[in-house]
Amino acid sequence: MTTALLELAEVTVRYGGLAAVDNVSFRLEPGEICAVIGPNGAGKTTLFNSITGNATTEGRILFRGEEIQRLPPHAITARGVRRTFQQGGLFGELTALENVLTGLHTQIESGVLGLVLARRRAREAERGATAAAQALLERLGLGALAELPARELSGGQQRLIEIARALAGDPPLLLLDEPAVGLSPPMRAELESTLRARSRELGAGILLIEHAIELVMSVADRVIVLNYGAKIEDATPAAARANRSVLEAYLGHA
Repeated sequence: MTTALLELAEVTVRYGGLAAVDNVSFRLEPGEICAVIGPNGAGKTTLFNSITGNATTEGRILFRGEEIQRLPPHAITARGVRRTFQQGGLFGELTALENVLTGLHTQIESGVLGLVLARRRAREAERGATAAAQALLERLGLGALAELPARELSGGQQRLIEIARALAGDPPLLLLDEPAVGLSPPMRAELESTLRARSRELGAGILLIEHAIELVMSVADRVIVLNYGAKIEDATPAAARANRSVLEAYLGHA
């Protein structure tokens, strides 16, 4: 068997006597988009926390064949695992472009601070980073907003900027926590197109938590369904939607 991009083996996260994630195992291959769905409290965000080093975890988590479950979050990020959060986390005083540039800090020797405060004096690598950040904004339909402070943008625009920041630097693994929240239909279409391009052209693996089932059905290759912390399905979107256990747990009774 080839080495997976991401592999979870019997992963459990406990809070007191409660298993918020209960013995979950799965693999994610390069270029694969996998949606994690389930009712509120099913353990989806806790699962993301375990992968990114933000939860004490039993079992094994391997990224490109190397165990990462005992690494601190910054070390996991440095290996190429990027994440967005439900509540966002943009710098409101910085422009849209500058927020995306913060996602490129590991590629710029002089650091983000120097890039943000003195872009006109930036060296060649910094100019390249600025061009890459602008291209990401253009790809998501936000190019005209590059110089606007993030605080002045709509919730949907801020969400796409956060996603652009996570995409900066072409990370091999991207974890998106409810990326479609607040997005208009045109914005959602841009998001779908961008995620497909990242997976197919760059071979990025993508895990996304999402309640918008229409997005899950259109963009995901596989669906993992959690209920009370346990995995109850791992299948194609169509097969998951037809599973009676999934219908009862999340999508409504058949």
